[in-house]
Amino acid sequence: MIYRYREKYPIWRMCKFFGVSRSGYYAYTHNLNRPNPNQSIIDQIARQQKRCKNTYGYRRMHLWLDKNGCHRNPKTVLRLMKTNGLLSEIRRRRQWKQLGQQV
Repeated sequence: MIYRYREKYPIWRMCKFFGVSRSGYYAYTHNLNRPNPNQSIIDQIARQQKRCKNTYGYRRMHLWLDKNGCHRNPKTVLRLMKTNGLLSEIRRRRQWKQLGQQV
């Protein structure tokens, strides 16, 4: 909202009204046109998750990225997978069902 109406109203007044610091607003506008530095890694992770049908967790994905020459911290891989919705689907084992009294 502040960025949209920056020419109509003073920025300091809108920041005060919305409870946003001016430095936070200017940091946001500074980063608007910057590309994401991790976009190539995100694309690799998305392709691999599609290929393996969302079965790779962040630990396995970290090993796969290391094997393919992209060395990142496992926590970085986890953060990227969380923020982009690329975490694996949880596969639960079936609970054991009683089939009745056995003879």
